[in-house]
Amino acid sequence: MPGFYPEFRPKKLPTKRKTIAEQSKRGALAKERVDAILTGLDEAYPNAVCALNHRSPWELLVATILSAQCTDVRVNMVTPELFRRFPTPQAMAKATLPELEEIIRTTGFFRNKAKSIQGAARKIIADFGGKVPQTLAELISVPGAARKTANVVLGVCFGKSEGVVVDTHVFRIARRLELAKGDTPEKVEQELMQVLPRDRWIGFSHQIIHHGRKVCDARKPKCDKCNLEPLCRSKDKTWNS
Repeated sequence: MPGFYPEFRPKKLPTKRKTIAEQSKRGALAKERVDAILTGLDEAYPNAVCALNHRSPWELLVATILSAQCTDVRVNMVTPELFRRFPTPQAMAKATLPELEEIIRTTGFFRNKAKSIQGAARKIIADFGGKVPQTLAELISVPGAARKTANVVLGVCFGKSEGVVVDTHVFRIARRLELAKGDTPEKVEQELMQVLPRDRWIGFSHQIIHHGRKVCDARKPKCDKCNLEPLCRSKDKTWNS
């Protein structure tokens, strides 16, 4: 028929990729939002690793015990001399508490920590043949090695994802980003284990710890320098895009 044309059906245009800002409006734990957070961390900290200097699982175990209520920078200043004098569990087991206390004094709570690292050495010799065990159940039986310490050693030295390391930075930032609501590190860890893909449990903590030190400060976060800012709805933000 003259003037007749088939009905015109325009092709459906591809949907634009949602921006980070749009992702932030989704539910706090929506997969797209969690993925956006992980992508942002990858972009900002692609090579994040454990900040505690170590050459073996034993050295990392001791360093992590010493890091309680102490900065990693301070621990890294103390451990070279500690491991020079007592390089193995056998050597540390034979050390006297005053010797250990003098070396680690500046890490704080040095008397308790000296007992812990000496006790850890003796436990590892007596029960594990002088080698740091590779299971969570065994590691948490070592003096001074609670769940956080065990997760650090298992993840960094053995590549085992048994849990998520929750230190003060991870605890604070996970709550700020609404990835967790728990009021204890243990509760926050369990929530993060439900939200994060298991293959991200190890790296996530390293990235968040670096983020907490460089950008997301406890008292005055540098929100204007944070690539996760559009995803963050924390009440203590110092800047909004």
